[in-house]
Amino acid sequence: MKPVFEALIRARSEDIDELGHVNNATWVQWIQKVATTHWESVATQAQQQDYIWVVTRHEIDYLRPLRDGEEATARTWVGDAPRGARFDRLMEFIGADGRPLVNARTSWAIIDRASGRPIRVPRDVAAPFLGETARD
Repeated sequence: MKPVFEALIRARSEDIDELGHVNNATWVQWIQKVATTHWESVATQAQQQDYIWVVTRHEIDYLRPLRDGEEATARTWVGDAPRGARFDRLMEFIGADGRPLVNARTSWAIIDRASGRPIRVPRDVAAPFLGETARD
């Protein structure tokens, strides 16, 4: 089973649009922040220094609104094994009532910081996200 990372999100007044709920652009920012926090919690210091991830695609389903002061639990995990430089990440935001607010699938590509170019996702980088032990 793939590990799931969770983070609590609280909507603030600056996140709210003219319709009285969290703006779509804020959801995208939260998706990126939760994904980055997950990476930082799992990756070694050396991996964080050697690699950076960039988004190549977002697919987002907005199901229900979140309003000022309300909280949601963000849950994220990776999809299937990486394909070359790309890894899919799945995410859901669950309201206080346990019902989904937003579902998302994002594609990320790993970049070697030294060269600035995409690389095949190293096995030791992928392993903890897949619930595996890294092999030499």
